[in-house]
Amino acid sequence: MLGKALKLIRSYYDLSQTELSSQLGLSNSHLSEIESGKKQPSIDLLKKYSEYFDVPLSSILFFSENLDSPRPTDHMRLGIAKTIVSLLEWNENRNAAKEKHKSKAQAR
Repeated sequence: MLGKALKLIRSYYDLSQTELSSQLGLSNSHLSEIESGKKQPSIDLLKKYSEYFDVPLSSILFFSENLDSPRPTDHMRLGIAKTIVSLLEWNENRNAAKEKHKSKAQAR
């Protein structure tokens, strides 16, 4: 889920993978593999995300917490995390629709 959270953060700021990979000093393919969950990001990369987007590292890690050990607050925390992810996905879809509309308008 960490890769998905990183992708949603990038999308929220309306950055392409190419733009962000250039800013963070890594290859586009490496970023793609992280966002798709094929590779795990290093702590150094997570710190770069934290600094670049001015988001606390703990907030980024919140999305990837392992909920294997049940606690009384897990249900509530999971619900909050799902709501945040849903909002970020909505924003990602909205940005994609804007970009599609923009491309169509430029083609005319």
